[in-house]
Amino acid sequence: MSPKESQPTSIHNIKAPNILFIYTDDQAPWALGRSGNKQALTPNLDKLAKQGMFLPNAYSTTPVCTPSRAGLLTSQYGYELGLDDWINTKAKTLTGHQPDLGLAQELETWPEVLQKAGYTTGLIGKWHLGYQPQHHPKHHGYDEFVGFVGGGTTPVNPFLEINGIETKTQGLTTDILTDHALKFLENHKDKRFALSLHYRAPHYKFLPVAPEDEAPYLNMDIKLPHPDYPDLNTKRAKKLMREYLSSVRGIDRNVGRVLAALDQLDLTDNTLVVFTSDHGYNIAFNGMWHKGNGFWLLNNKTKATENIPSGQRPNLYDPSLKVPTIVRWPNVIKANSENRSTMSNLDWFPTLVGIAQAKASSANIIRGKDFFPALLDENIILSTDYYAAYTTQHQSITGMRMYSDGQFKLLRDFKNKGRDEFYDLKNDPDETTNLFMQHMTSEQQKIVNKFDQIILNKMRSTKDPLLQLANEFRQ
Repeated sequence: MSPKESQPTSIHNIKAPNILFIYTDDQAPWALGRSGNKQALTPNLDKLAKQGMFLPNAYSTTPVCTPSRAGLLTSQYGYELGLDDWINTKAKTLTGHQPDLGLAQELETWPEVLQKAGYTTGLIGKWHLGYQPQHHPKHHGYDEFVGFVGGGTTPVNPFLEINGIETKTQGLTTDILTDHALKFLENHKDKRFALSLHYRAPHYKFLPVAPEDEAPYLNMDIKLPHPDYPDLNTKRAKKLMREYLSSVRGIDRNVGRVLAALDQLDLTDNTLVVFTSDHGYNIAFNGMWHKGNGFWLLNNKTKATENIPSGQRPNLYDPSLKVPTIVRWPNVIKANSENRSTMSNLDWFPTLVGIAQAKASSANIIRGKDFFPALLDENIILSTDYYAAYTTQHQSITGMRMYSDGQFKLLRDFKNKGRDEFYDLKNDPDETTNLFMQHMTSEQQKIVNKFDQIILNKMRSTKDPLLQLANEFRQ
């Protein structure tokens, strides 16, 4: 059954829906046709947006995998959980052992809350929240798991944990994960379920993809953002963009398969579908590529500084933080609607728990807010500001904290004085001009002072481990 035109209503007296949470890896906010990018060929996702609500200002509170995924599941900042950066499975402690990093078992996740409320829960795909047995997804609310617990796998012929056994599979990873998602839907169509489908794509390396996903880009005249950035390696940038958008198209094709299965199983009308990503991505934006732990995309090498090796560009640019986000629930969420609230990854916990009519533990720390009112009414703007944090643990050494009110944006790096940034997003949405490098007006300085206090207050309220550095920074 295809979704019908929906009208806003209240959560009261509505049967709690099935939940399908589709989570991509490193998908940029601009890598979606609905965003206005004509090079992003995503017909299935664009159709999903027409059937539901698009949130153009959704974002992650951190621009790398592990802390973002921890925040999604717990509604706390990664640094509160001891997960500042992505978990490196190749790293070793001074004793020669691999560090015991991961999501602690005592932390409550929203899948765990839903599981206790009677949902059958499943995770298919990427975990990256600890690879020791005590960190396994089944200890965090998932009845079933098919996927990989580490940070990454190949785009083809991956090793996946299936029925508790690491198994070599054949085929494109995105297609294989979708095959398992379809089996989950078929097996649990008569139950109330919550399925998390965490794709590996479009994480680097982008290729191989299916021929039909790559075909449109082989001869496309690729347009780059910021094409005039000094010394930009245009040839490599266009190659990366072609491959990246091909990978995104593979996601779109497979999302189409999943949505078709919901129709065929008569599950569409009673299934909340969420499509989003763990964080954003850059290709040629401000002369760089990758995410929060970015790299320069230039012809010539950059000079190294004390804490930043040559070639690296750690950042909290908006393309690294903002994520493509679509929500569909026929007859509840209005079709073809858009809400411009700044919804974060921390907000999914209270939102999904509320929609599921479940209840989190009273002792739980929940930093996010329930966004269901905004999903019901595109005119309800619950927030316009956003806050992000990233402390790099690999290669570069930074302690970045950022706040924006939607018009201006301040970034402080508490481990690197002089590497601070301040942008006027209204007049410079691409963040090309750091106002700290110019003579600021007295009004702009007042905004900086105000934002500094907001950042400090946030760090205090969340017991940020960099708080002492921040206090010293202000002296």
